[in-house]
Amino acid sequence: MNGMHLAELNIGRLLAPTDDPRVAEFMGALDRVNGLGKRMPGFVWMMEGSGEPGTGNTEAKIGGDPQFVSNLTVWESVATLENFVWNTVHRAFYERRAEWFEVLGKMHFVMWWVPQGHRPKLDEALARLAHKEEHGDTDHAFGWSYLQEAHLWKDHGCTGVAAE
Repeated sequence: MNGMHLAELNIGRLLAPTDDPRVAEFMGALDRVNGLGKRMPGFVWMMEGSGEPGTGNTEAKIGGDPQFVSNLTVWESVATLENFVWNTVHRAFYERRAEWFEVLGKMHFVMWWVPQGHRPKLDEALARLAHKEEHGDTDHAFGWSYLQEAHLWKDHGCTGVAAE
């Protein structure tokens, strides 16, 4: 889309506090995976935490819950986000998410188009997620299945609530 970029929010609730050995492997890989994302073609912006090693975006608490973590990024296109998610080491961590995260009973992933240069805030992203949960996929807030040009997610078992 001309003049637009793709924003995405992904939230999760860790099985244990961020300093617990049960989530240590995930926490230890955050800097590497986020650093890779920032170097990918098509990467535009990422919501940052404190900048401390191993914190990634884990400091942006949702509802005051220290085990809720979020990832909010902006990409040039569907293809560039899809490439990072499914064709890099990110995929290996995504496929192992059940080792570190609770299974949420509601939506935890949303995408939407933003004007180039816009840096969404967490509140804006959470509102988009709530809209998607209430109304399903719309032009305002959507998941992978809403995007005709997205196809890699289909090969990785993404269906329903746990999919995106």
